[in-house]
Amino acid sequence: MEALDSRLVYANAWMTVREDAVRRPDGSDGVYGVIDKPDYALVIPRDGERFMLVEQFRYPVGRRRWEFPQGTAPDRARVDPAELAARELREETGLRAGRMEEIGALDVAPGMSSQRGRVFLATELTEGPPDREHTEQDMRCAWFTRSRLEEMITSGQLSDAQSVAAYALLLLRH
Repeated sequence: MEALDSRLVYANAWMTVREDAVRRPDGSDGVYGVIDKPDYALVIPRDGERFMLVEQFRYPVGRRRWEFPQGTAPDRARVDPAELAARELREETGLRAGRMEEIGALDVAPGMSSQRGRVFLATELTEGPPDREHTEQDMRCAWFTRSRLEEMITSGQLSDAQSVAAYALLLLRH
């Protein structure tokens, strides 16, 4: 597919939205709306058979949700994925990992977004106080057993697509 033109529709500190005029392989023209966000890191904090999740209010869906710690760098900055993973883990949970292993990559929504994530398994954990951003002040974190985590996924209590996909990567890899 060939991009013919692109125009910025919207931008803020976390994302941009653009509209691209394209020509498809068959010669027909089309339009794509694309959300550009920086790559993110998602961390699975694991202590034996326990996993730490964070819960926060997610405005677009209008409810609190449990998920694995995850995020992007401020101001759409590009940061080394391992560095970003360690920072997100520390900020959201207060945990520091003695070992951080990259276990895979995820595309958030490739039909409309360029964002890609790296998934890390954090082990050999040391607890400390979280250092949350102002927008994360309502966040809480808790440990869950593997069986409880899986119950939360199957019941829909944990429905964050990136967290569920990251857990699948972990199960397939370990």
